[in-house]
Amino acid sequence: MTADSDRIDAHVWRVSAVVLVGSVMSILDTTIVNVALATLGRELHSTIAQIQWVVTGYMLALAAVIPVTGWAARRFGAKRVYLLSLVLFTAGSVLCGLASSATELVVFRVIQGVGGGMILPIGQLMMADVAGPKRMGRVMSIVAVPAMLAPILGPTIGGLIVDNASWRWIFYVNVPIGVIAVIAALRILPRVEPAPSDRLDVRGLALMATGLPLLTYGLAEIGVTGSFTATKVVVPCLAGLALIATFVVHALRVPSPLLDLRLYRRPTFASASFAMFCLGGALFGSMILLPLYWQQIRGESVVDTGLLTAPQGLGMALVMPLAGKLTDRWGGGPLALFGVVVTTLASIPFGLIGAHTSIFGLSVAMLVRGMGIGFAFMPAMAAAFASLERSELADATPQLNVLQRVGGSIGTAVLAVVLQRALNGTHTLAGAAHAYGTAFWVAGGLTAVAIVPCIVLLRAERAAREAKGDSGSPPPDVLAEAVAA
Repeated sequence: MTADSDRIDAHVWRVSAVVLVGSVMSILDTTIVNVALATLGRELHSTIAQIQWVVTGYMLALAAVIPVTGWAARRFGAKRVYLLSLVLFTAGSVLCGLASSATELVVFRVIQGVGGGMILPIGQLMMADVAGPKRMGRVMSIVAVPAMLAPILGPTIGGLIVDNASWRWIFYVNVPIGVIAVIAALRILPRVEPAPSDRLDVRGLALMATGLPLLTYGLAEIGVTGSFTATKVVVPCLAGLALIATFVVHALRVPSPLLDLRLYRRPTFASASFAMFCLGGALFGSMILLPLYWQQIRGESVVDTGLLTAPQGLGMALVMPLAGKLTDRWGGGPLALFGVVVTTLASIPFGLIGAHTSIFGLSVAMLVRGMGIGFAFMPAMAAAFASLERSELADATPQLNVLQRVGGSIGTAVLAVVLQRALNGTHTLAGAAHAYGTAFWVAGGLTAVAIVPCIVLLRAERAAREAKGDSGSPPPDVLAEAVAA
């Protein structure tokens, strides 16, 4: 193959730039709101357990729509679905800015999440299509930029907006970006004609789209009611679990389910998936605790809160390229276990947090914690893909993304509940700081739970490698296809 055939022409970069604009908008929005939760709770007269739904509802909407994107792109054409997702996200942002109550804001965040959940996977699909397999790795690498920068820039940008304007502008800021993205997409993105596709698993979608929110709602109501046995807790939890169990039975019986649960029969994929679920809960859950601690306990401004939250994202960004290279050499199991252990140990200082704990010490702990998360996430995902056939990637990729989002939404709800219950009855700054320590201990516990599946992953990966007689690492083009799926 000649060097010219590997050259990336201008059209590919133009398409990538359009996708990047939409990706930046949707990814930043997952982190930009976190630093504003204290302000939102105060302005909308809501408790922590109530206002956390601004984050949880968004992530649940993402989780619900991700499995549908591949089918929708084939059925209606990728460009049409991408434009629809941009319009939904932008319209949802306008509605969020106009919200006059916490309930309205949560509902509008769900609309925003439905659009946001489709933007990145559909955009990646179009990028992969125009790039081709030989150039996919280089083109896909640019999508990693906003993913790595969002945990760093999101809280800081959110802090600057809230500190210098109304909280409504953390949503209105998406409107001009969305308009630019729609115009650019109309002019530049190639038209992709609809193609034959399997029937959408509507029953599976209905079961999951109702079961997961009900379960999460029931868990969140523990913080509101203060009881584990209240009707508003027990009924939604039992109903949610029943619907999820029904979905499992349904998915194992139909030929083309919304999520292919048969993949979890493979020990490597199952253990890697469970590890990512736990990490999602610990990562996204703690991302609401830290900003609240800095503002409510330490009295920091919203801008300073954003800056103080950045070290964790910086740690992730620093190690992820290295983690990818080491995974190719050693496999995902050892690195995922190492990352989870580091993340767990780095969570201990937050469990001991007080009203006057060293800011420098906490920042260092956050940096190390972010590095641990970076070492855990990428290798766990690579190990999951390495256990699959190429034909299974299209099913596996959305499932791993869904697990992260569901883990994040449940983790956010659980940690908000723990914090709210610990804060009840506290009347001193030291008591409030101790309440945050209690919540951080639970976050550390969620991370520690991931150690067990990582050990299983390590052993399963080793057994698979011995059976294959090779390194067991997925070739680069397989990972590229997985990212694009």
